[in-house]
Amino acid sequence: MERGRVLLSVTGFHPQRWHDLLSAEREVVTEPDGPADPSIHYAVVWKQRPNVLSSLPNLRVIFSIGAGVDHIFADPTVPDVPIVKIVADNLSQHMAEYVVWRVLDHHRQGMLYRAQQPKKTWHEPPQRSAQDISVGIMGLGTLGRACASALLPLGFTVNGWSRTDRPLPGVSTFAGEAGLIPFLNATDILVVLLPLTSATQGIVNYGLLKQLRRRNGLGGAVLINAGRGRLQKDADILRALDDGTLKEASLDVFEVEPLPKTSPLWSHPKVFVTPHAAATSDPSHLAPIMLRQMAAFERGEPLQNLVNREAGY
Repeated sequence: MERGRVLLSVTGFHPQRWHDLLSAEREVVTEPDGPADPSIHYAVVWKQRPNVLSSLPNLRVIFSIGAGVDHIFADPTVPDVPIVKIVADNLSQHMAEYVVWRVLDHHRQGMLYRAQQPKKTWHEPPQRSAQDISVGIMGLGTLGRACASALLPLGFTVNGWSRTDRPLPGVSTFAGEAGLIPFLNATDILVVLLPLTSATQGIVNYGLLKQLRRRNGLGGAVLINAGRGRLQKDADILRALDDGTLKEASLDVFEVEPLPKTSPLWSHPKVFVTPHAAATSDPSHLAPIMLRQMAAFERGEPLQNLVNREAGY
């Protein structure tokens, strides 16, 4: 099979590191030679420019730089070629670190202690053991399963919810619409790691948050969203925090990014904000995976981690 060129089409960050690593084995361009460039066989993208892929006659595979692929489908002209999502131990490790960090911080009263320090308040609140706290993970894909596996040895009860049943040793799993409310009712700390699709957009709303268990050792329910920003309704989260439906929240993603400086989430005393940094795509780990997939594809081997277009992830 002929080795075509790679189109690197990204917005939102500087692509030079990706370009350098991919160029070690492939000819890489950041713009096609016209809308119908026949030399482009692969596209590596993050929020690609609209229509840039639509007319490439020999495009064979699209690779997503991030774990999510909603940014690809935001362009309705994306051609019907295989789309590969990134699955890498490095990415899973980063997400597991973030989720464990935030779960432990909420569990061990981090926000309370940080508020006490400027006041020089010496007060130790009651502290429950991890086994009394239930962490519920929405989304049991590669990242969700890595997080569950990291939390179990710490003693937390771990629940998981997904669109279809995905059993995982040591985890109580729930599936589909019928399993959502029972899952929420059994969850103290909700970790959201769902893909963004038409079915999941806005799913983290006030009605969903009201279903979380609040009579627990934490003193209230907690939300951690490290998935996609448009899964949540920012205003509903603020409402839930202000009326006590939520005790606290750690948010890495938002409806609009970067989070506007006018957003009340920045200064809310019950919110911990990070700038979509939970699991940053590291090109030194991910570019070689893409290059190996390209070479294997040209040898006639099947592509790995293909996106299901119907499901949207």
